[in-house]
Amino acid sequence: MRPALGLAIVGLGASLAPLDIAVNVALPAITSHFKLALGDVQWLVICYVLVYGSLMLVCGKLGDLFGHRLIFRIGLAISAVGCAACAAAPDWPLFLWARSAQGVGTALALSCTPALATSLFPEKQRTKALAGYASSMALAAAVGPLLGGALVEVWGWPAVYWVRVPIALVALALSGLLPSPKPDSRPFDAMGALLLATCMSTLLLSLVLSQRKEVAGLWALAQFVVALALLVAYVRRANRVPEPIIRPVLFADARFVVPNVLNVLANLAGFSILLLTPYYLVNVLKLSALMTGIVLAMAFAGSLTGAPLSALLVRRIGQRPTVFAGVACVGLGLLPLGFTGLQTPVTLIALLLILEGVGQGLLTVAYTDIVTATLPPRDRGVAGSLSLLTRTLGIVGGASVLTALQARGAEGIWGMAGFLAGYRFAFLMAGGGLLVALLLSCLWPRAWSNRPDVPRGR
Repeated sequence: MRPALGLAIVGLGASLAPLDIAVNVALPAITSHFKLALGDVQWLVICYVLVYGSLMLVCGKLGDLFGHRLIFRIGLAISAVGCAACAAAPDWPLFLWARSAQGVGTALALSCTPALATSLFPEKQRTKALAGYASSMALAAAVGPLLGGALVEVWGWPAVYWVRVPIALVALALSGLLPSPKPDSRPFDAMGALLLATCMSTLLLSLVLSQRKEVAGLWALAQFVVALALLVAYVRRANRVPEPIIRPVLFADARFVVPNVLNVLANLAGFSILLLTPYYLVNVLKLSALMTGIVLAMAFAGSLTGAPLSALLVRRIGQRPTVFAGVACVGLGLLPLGFTGLQTPVTLIALLLILEGVGQGLLTVAYTDIVTATLPPRDRGVAGSLSLLTRTLGIVGGASVLTALQARGAEGIWGMAGFLAGYRFAFLMAGGGLLVALLLSCLWPRAWSNRPDVPRGR
């Protein structure tokens, strides 16, 4: 089949995840329908993120062993059922169970999409495939808020779930056209998978609990300690078995660790736009909901530009300089937002969001290419899953860290207090902190050299 058609099919299936941004628009309606307290509705997000984040690496490994197309198709089927169940749920507990099922489907389908995308193109065009894949994700993310607002306005909150059922089914029907390699005969480490999934879910839960005032900080710390203990147990097992889910030795090399850490930090810092900027645009600049959605979409429009530009730069200057440039653009887009106020032109805000989005596009493609090149070809599912997992860790961590920074700034710093003071402080710390981390990474110059990455495996 034509690579472009295959990439469109993969992109359609992968779009189910970024389209979940539409749910954010529906949160007030969902809260009202189920008669929830404001704090309770957060579990709608927590259930979904905890499930798909904890299963991502394991599902990627399943794709490597049993075929990426098979796991992708199973994920699409479960996603269709999960979305329909969310829309039709008669009460809140059943809604959360359906939301968790949707998370399982997302983990299965999304974990295999980078590997499927790269399998459609010759190896020398791998970056082109990743750029096309990243562009489809950015497009879905840009459409999500606008689509969600229109659907809730016309048909109510269930529509943000119903609309994804036919998308999943169409992608499922067309996915039979994708290449289907033979299953791999390597064994699946079920115990290692359990340890790793439990470790990831506990770590994500600790990050979530750390931002909830009604939960004692000691509980979040205890969850984090348990996650570390599970990680140690996994590393010990992975060093003994012949075919672990992912090899710990990978993380002994700064050339591999530094890009992964910076991807986490860039996504943590970048989440400030979705978390805080809507309140600034509505409550400070007094923009309408429609204008707010349009301004926020500028960040994703920037990603649409950055992804193909990244593929070009990787060919011209290499993967690692492109990652460096991407992180720098993210930081330089966020830092000036810490100096905005009541009179800041909306045009300037939009331009900064575009710059941040371009940086995310540059980073996503080049970073995923580094991970893909470092792991052996037989582990493409794990490679793609790792690139998605670091993004998830950054977003979940961002929800905790940025909320704390905004609250600290709102208490009064440099003679200012209130929301705007907290907003500015959060962006100064997010953008400035990311740029400081980027400068510190230069202490490991090998991390940014263009020496080719050698696939690591046994």
